[in-house]
Amino acid sequence: MTEPKKLILNLFEMNTVSHITHGLWTLPGNNRHRYGELSYWTELAGILEDGGFDGVFLADVVGAYDTFRDGPETAVAEGLQIPSNDPMLVVPAMAAVTRRIGFGMTFSTSYEPPFSFARRMSTLDQLTGGRVGWNIVTSYLPNAARNFGLADEIPHDRRYEIADEFLDVVYKLWEGSWDDDAVRVDRAGGVYADPAKVRYIHHVGESFRVAGPHLCAPTPQRTPVLFQATGSPAGTAFAGRHAEVVFTGGRTADDFRRNAATMRNAAVANGRDADDIRFLVQAGVVVGRTEAEAAAKWRLYQERTSLAGILAHASVPLDLLAHPGGITVREAARRDGLDPDLLALPLDRTVAETLADFRRGREERYFVAGTPEVVADEICRWLDEDGIDGINLRQYHSFDTARDFAELVVPELRRRGRIRDGEPATLRERLFGRGPALPETHVARRYHGGANLDVPRTPLRFSQPA
Repeated sequence: MTEPKKLILNLFEMNTVSHITHGLWTLPGNNRHRYGELSYWTELAGILEDGGFDGVFLADVVGAYDTFRDGPETAVAEGLQIPSNDPMLVVPAMAAVTRRIGFGMTFSTSYEPPFSFARRMSTLDQLTGGRVGWNIVTSYLPNAARNFGLADEIPHDRRYEIADEFLDVVYKLWEGSWDDDAVRVDRAGGVYADPAKVRYIHHVGESFRVAGPHLCAPTPQRTPVLFQATGSPAGTAFAGRHAEVVFTGGRTADDFRRNAATMRNAAVANGRDADDIRFLVQAGVVVGRTEAEAAAKWRLYQERTSLAGILAHASVPLDLLAHPGGITVREAARRDGLDPDLLALPLDRTVAETLADFRRGREERYFVAGTPEVVADEICRWLDEDGIDGINLRQYHSFDTARDFAELVVPELRRRGRIRDGEPATLRERLFGRGPALPETHVARRYHGGANLDVPRTPLRFSQPA
């Protein structure tokens, strides 16, 4: 009998007040305003550890959402990812009170140097016993570029070219600078590490010059688990070369399957196995002990959702809330003196219809509200019919969303053999059921043991075979 496919279960988080459920921080009992307290993160970690979660994924941005209404005022007023603190700094606190859950952290390759980042990630991999992953992003907000001294955003595909070289540098540091057996801890001889087994990397490229050596000894995973969220041709090519876990999705199951197939093909084109990538979707789950209880929660969440926050987060340049619902988006744009053809909006739909679309947002294929049995049925369908590997659980209420899932849904999924239990392990071992190191087919492994440090890298190809 075939063993049921197990769910990778992550909680989607951010070190901020309002992450992606706009306006819901105001709900009674919501703890999101406590994001700056260490106890918020340790309490949350305990819920996840005891509740059968595999990890927590921490999003991040390095700029403010200031396109909507020509400024950051809406974002600031609603706590929409501003104020926002560094995601990496809460990981040691959560790791100290847990033994099993993993931590995915977002960091951009566009604006900060790779050497210092590689050191921070190695430090966290060491401190957590190999329970960390890196969500690789290239940053898209115009304000982020201005925060780092640029007049405007770096062009999309150029950001991925920079990211590809950034990855090359950190791979050389993580995989190539120290041999596996460099650390000796020879007290009698007075030698902690063998100098003959630690080396410079001497990277000289278009965007970075890094001498090395890496300042950190080999850590449990060496290279953290590599996460990525993407959909563009450049991002897909990048994922095919680098990513181990991809956040993707789609409005339908067919959308998801097409996205996943394209990325698997990209992995194979880079000499990897099609099964070397796991796919997670962002999922909304509202669960109650009865259908009526779940429906009441969902009504409350819908009623308290902020449309202004949604529009600010989407960087919509047209204030749809300032126009009558019965006119078209095209007419609203013209009234505001905007060129409709430059807006990525449905121009011939009414303002009211468009706002309703924004309000529905992500509550499509990967959303379910109901009893634990209903929720478990739907998640099993996502696993078995769509082929997803796991979910990033969207939080409507902190900590009720995580606690409800842990107390009501996880026991039902566990009864069905869908939850990963077991002893503590590295994040890569937990996700893939194999050793803590990257597989030999991954591009990073070409540098293991100091090999190929002087070999020019192959430029990233953005076009993939059909």
